Amino acid sequence: MQITPTVYVIVAATPWLFVLGKNDWKTRKLPNHLTLGGSVVILGYLLFAGGIPLLLNGLLGGAVAGGVLLLPFLLRAAGAGDVKFLFAGGLLAGWPAVFPMLVLTSLFGLFLGVGMQLAGLTDAARLKHLFRCAFDWRYDRAEGRKNLPERSDERCRVPFGIAIAAGIWTTLLLRVIGEYSR
Repeated sequence: MQITPTVYVIVAATPWLFVLGKNDWKTRKLPNHLTLGGSVVILGYLLFAGGIPLLLNGLLGGAVAGGVLLLPFLLRAAGAGDVKFLFAGGLLAGWPAVFPMLVLTSLFGLFLGVGMQLAGLTDAARLKHLFRCAFDWRYDRAEGRKNLPERSDERCRVPFGIAIAAGIWTTLLLRVIGEYSR
C-alpha cells in the first residue's frame, strides 16, 4: 500500500489546526501569523504539488469558504480571524470538498455552541435579543439592548476556530479514507 499525498497533508496540518484551535479557546483570537502564514504555506504547496490547476482549485475553495463568513463578519457576528482561517481551510480542501468542509464546520460549531451553553460557559442574552427582535413585535428593542452584556465579554463569544479546525481535519480525514477505500 502506497502512502498518498493527502496523508502527508493531514500529518502536516494537524499541529497547525491544533495550535489555532487551542489559541482560539484560550484567547478568542486567531493570530494573522498562523492564519495568513498557513494560507501562504498552503498556496506554496498547491503550486508545487499540482501547478496552476491545483492552485486555482484551492483558490476557488478558499474564496467560497471565506465568502461564507463575509456577511457575518460585516454584521460583527464573526471575527476576521475566523474568515481568514476558513479561507485557509478552503484552500486546503479545494473546490469540490469545500462544501462538505463547510457543513462539517457548521455542525461542529453547533455542537460546540450547544455544549458551551449547557456547561454554562456562554451567555445567550444576545441570541435571545436577536430572536425577540425578529419574532416579537411587542419587544422594546432599545430597552432590550441596554441589558445586553458587552460584546467583548468572553461569555458572549464562542471560539468558532475550534469548529473550523475540526471541520478541516475531518474533511482531510474523510479524503484519506476515501483514497484508501478505492
